[in-house]
Amino acid sequence: MNKQKIFFLKIFAFIILSFLIITTKKGFSACVCACVDGEKVPLCESALDIPPPCVGVCSIPPANIPPIKVPNIPPIGTKMCSEKQVYNPYSNRYEWQTVCR
Repeated sequence: MNKQKIFFLKIFAFIILSFLIITTKKGFSACVCACVDGEKVPLCESALDIPPPCVGVCSIPPANIPPIKVPNIPPIGTKMCSEKQVYNPYSNRYEWQTVCR
């Protein structure tokens, strides 16, 4: 092979690898499975992300009174938002968060 063909093959490989790294990183970081009100559900950064199948068992959330809801407009692609208890693995307890669907 001559030097020009090797150069173009290297450029092509770099473009393909860059594309794979970018798409794979986005796929893993865009949605996560979390325990919400005792049920494992996908939480996504955008309504356009494809949610992964979530399996597993969650602990039972404590009975709590939800915080006072502040009126807000749901993000684009969602219909409604509500306060849910979401399990935080770092603190090992449920915390109130706004979840939009």
